[in-house]
Amino acid sequence: MFFYYVNMSQVNKSFLKFATDFGPLAIFFFYYYNNDKNLSVAIPPLIVATLVALAIVWVFEKKIPMMPLLSGILITFFGGLTIYFNDPIFVYIKPTIINILFALGLFFGKYFTKEPVLKKIMGKSISLTDIGWEILNKRWMYFFFGLALLNEYIWRTQTEEFWVNFKVWGMLPITIIFTAFQISIIKKHKLDE
Repeated sequence: MFFYYVNMSQVNKSFLKFATDFGPLAIFFFYYYNNDKNLSVAIPPLIVATLVALAIVWVFEKKIPMMPLLSGILITFFGGLTIYFNDPIFVYIKPTIINILFALGLFFGKYFTKEPVLKKIMGKSISLTDIGWEILNKRWMYFFFGLALLNEYIWRTQTEEFWVNFKVWGMLPITIIFTAFQISIIKKHKLDE
């Protein structure tokens, strides 16, 4: 009976994470595609759904992890600017700004922490040599700068619908593939436990 309770608790926690991560996105797509692909109609429900998701996480976890919190703040800020000025450019540049901030954080962070930022973030789950952390930190920094440039290219040269689909169905697979390519450097520089 206890084993069942533990597994159900993990299942509920996994479902909660999935629902709060992807629920707002599903709501955005629902409103976007059911209203003639209109960003100004889809953004308010996205903002509300994001804030509700953050509230749900707070109620069940008693804390909000940094990434969802930062994402929620930026979605609300840039989405609000898009609605207020009736100009989608603010939503278009949000991924560019986020990726540049991440890249700059990785670049300048080591000057404040005296070690690569990724080591500070992931050091407890992965043990790497100092050289391994340096390489990984630089690769992710360049990756974030690359994503920022790619986002700029896409929204400036393609249709809004293409950009919306790229933002979800392009950036996520690119990030997963890039992450998979980091496994070899992790294996090469992994410290023995």
